[in-house]
Amino acid sequence: MNRIEQKLQEDKKILSIYFSAGYPNLNDTVQIIRDLEKSGIDMIEIGLPFSDPLADGPTIQASSTTALHNGMTTQILFDQLKDIRKTVAIPLVIMGYFNPMLQFGVEAFCQKCAEVGIDGLIIPDLPVDVYAEQYKATFDKYGLINIFLITPQTSDERIRFIDSVSSGFIYMVSSASVTGSSAGFGSTQEDYFKRIANLNLKNPQIVGFGINNAETFKQATQYAKGAIIGSAFITHLKENGNGKIADFVKAIR
Repeated sequence: MNRIEQKLQEDKKILSIYFSAGYPNLNDTVQIIRDLEKSGIDMIEIGLPFSDPLADGPTIQASSTTALHNGMTTQILFDQLKDIRKTVAIPLVIMGYFNPMLQFGVEAFCQKCAEVGIDGLIIPDLPVDVYAEQYKATFDKYGLINIFLITPQTSDERIRFIDSVSSGFIYMVSSASVTGSSAGFGSTQEDYFKRIANLNLKNPQIVGFGINNAETFKQATQYAKGAIIGSAFITHLKENGNGKIADFVKAIR
């Protein structure tokens, strides 16, 4: 069983952290992953920096730009991660845009993910229809879970189709905005969370966008299996370096 599926079976709310590989410094990637696991994080999303990150707000965009200036590339990320499974056991997901994967070669990319121990991918600009028709067989071949995003504007019909071709979890975007742009959840988001919960999907949902403290984590996980924090953690790295990661995690739960 994939590590993501194993983790989702645990009787707890999942806390996942996103950060950009190669940020704040090129060679910080592995140490940040290790420190997050030691701090009790359940899952990590490793951002593959890209020059045109459509879904990302200014905080993540800035970290991605810094990482690219630091020299981060797809190959360097795989080189950094080659021994990660000697010390890290929790699920690892690469979140990135499809263009760098295409340039690397989709099958070659999936093969490298399997070699270093990546469990899943989140590719915001890969349409689910295209994935199902052209790439699902390759992902399955290498044991990779592809995680799709839904938003408040996604129709129930579309959500059910995504659920049917998915495994692991569905990434439930809390609002129709970019990352890092929301502060807390109002009645509109709560109604959305309830609507998705009432669909009784086969895959659990994990909420992303707008989670930045203990209160928003609790709100997001009232109707979902877990939540993802990205921009707030990157801001913490910017302000504190990677020496106070445990403090950040303790403040969330």
